[in-house]
Amino acid sequence: MRKKRHNILKQDNVIVFPGAIDKLIADGHHFAEHYQYDLAVQALSEALQYTEGDESTLSVYAFSLYEIRNFEKAKEACEKLLAIGPHKYIEAMELYLTVCMELKEFNQVEELIRSLLEEQVIPEESIPKFIRLQELNARIAENLIQTDEPVVDLKIDSTELQLDHFFSLSYMKQFQLLQSIRQVNIRHIKEEIVSIIEDDRIHPLLQSEALLLLVSQQVDTTVKVTKFNVQCTVNPSELAEPSALPVTKAVLSVVEDELQQEPSALDMVQYLIHRHIVVTYPFEWFDYEAREIADGYVDFVHSMFGEVKETDYDLMDFFHKLEQLSELPDV
Repeated sequence: MRKKRHNILKQDNVIVFPGAIDKLIADGHHFAEHYQYDLAVQALSEALQYTEGDESTLSVYAFSLYEIRNFEKAKEACEKLLAIGPHKYIEAMELYLTVCMELKEFNQVEELIRSLLEEQVIPEESIPKFIRLQELNARIAENLIQTDEPVVDLKIDSTELQLDHFFSLSYMKQFQLLQSIRQVNIRHIKEEIVSIIEDDRIHPLLQSEALLLLVSQQVDTTVKVTKFNVQCTVNPSELAEPSALPVTKAVLSVVEDELQQEPSALDMVQYLIHRHIVVTYPFEWFDYEAREIADGYVDFVHSMFGEVKETDYDLMDFFHKLEQLSELPDV
């Protein structure tokens, strides 16, 4: 009996034997399913040298690249995937937007989401998810607009920080005023800043921003801080930055261990921790232990992606409150 003939692919003087590409693709899927994303990328990138790749292959390849933080190639893979009009268009677009955010292409993300919403491309049930992505993109972009210029010895008009004037401003104007003096020597206006921190009209986030002005310049003074019905007296010159507080460091260490195989979830958890600790500063999470907080944030982020399980609902409510307070009301 004559043996069945198979086509042998030859490219750049390299002979690819029958079934080799299918084997590489199957291996890539297997590795990805077992969280071995580096091996998945290795197998699939080799296979894609000889084939265009279907939706399934490109999806796994793009996601694996994202998981190993090769965002440039992940973006290219997503663009190829979107170009073929995948059945899971929304999932592919969500990954593409997330990759662009990692590449700090915030304007592109904003324009694309706005266009998708205006053109009513997104199914109704997915609209909240894309709005959350849009809001997250804007927040990260805003947080990165920071300067590291040295403190300069300029005098500013202290009347702007008088309580009656300061609290007549909108929250955003208050924030902008505090930000405007970040690089100015504030020792001559420390009393005004302390008064703002101690006033019961202050928003918790702005209270932290004002306190951090004193901390960043190690101003030696006494401040009484009240948050969530808890009060303490601190000296800014002796305070650590929010991310360097002991419980916060312990929480970050625990989540890094727990989410080693879920880098995207880890990024989100770390983002929320840094975001929320600024609201509670100089406190941390009050009576909760580091392990409780870490497990709570893991559950919190998993629930955002539809994974629901038994958890500490009081802690979840607390996280939701911190998330709300992380945003300044438009008043």
